[in-house]
Amino acid sequence: MDFLQLAGKRFLIFGVANRKSVAYFVAKMLQEQGAQCVFVVQNDAIKEKASKLFPDGVFFTCDVEREEEIIELRRQVGEQYQEFDGLLHSLAFADYSEGVKPFHETTKKAFMQALDISCFSLVEIARAFKDLLKNDASVVTMSISTTTMASENYGYMAPIKAALDSSLAFLSKSFSQFSNIRFNAVAPSLLKTSASAGIPGYLDSYLYAEQVIPRKRALATEEAAATVVFLLSPRSSGIVAQKIVVDAGMSINYFDKDVIDKTVNR
Repeated sequence: MDFLQLAGKRFLIFGVANRKSVAYFVAKMLQEQGAQCVFVVQNDAIKEKASKLFPDGVFFTCDVEREEEIIELRRQVGEQYQEFDGLLHSLAFADYSEGVKPFHETTKKAFMQALDISCFSLVEIARAFKDLLKNDASVVTMSISTTTMASENYGYMAPIKAALDSSLAFLSKSFSQFSNIRFNAVAPSLLKTSASAGIPGYLDSYLYAEQVIPRKRALATEEAAATVVFLLSPRSSGIVAQKIVVDAGMSINYFDKDVIDKTVNR
């Protein structure tokens, strides 16, 4: 039984990088459900690696920092495909090359670049592809489980993800003028991905999260991906402009007695 009603549908997937990426698991699950995936990656180097993961997949390249490349991508994709049932925006970047700094020392250049890639690119992509998305298409982006917890090593990315979360309501509202296209986000807790490995101190935070999560096991990337697949499916048609937190219960368990004991009595 095709409960998710995904068989025969087509999705545009931004952000497949390797076997650890959320976008990889999403595409894999979609294909298992009989859906077709069309991929967009940043450059030819990533395309060469990602195409090995999906040998039969169609790949395009686009650096979303360059508006002209988004326009060209729209032209190229439009020449091959008439419509899509949904789109995954799994793109984020922050420059941690200078290590962790206090938030007030964040440079304008670093902040604006991260905002451009991680947030505004969703607006640009949605605008560029609005006429290739079906009237009832679903657009999903990747957020984080909380944007108000001041994690030093995550730095300025939390406020940027907060802007991404807010944009869901405004995109859903503005697109409602001409369609039923909806925008939502999946917001996982700490994941073991290649991108997260570049965040200073991330491993320690990941191990701490495992202790706070009630089951004492961190969130698996597949669990976040499964929620994305649901939001891309027609079965989630009543969910609009929402951030769905997938954290395995981490947010309810910060006062776990074992964690408290280790902290207070160490």
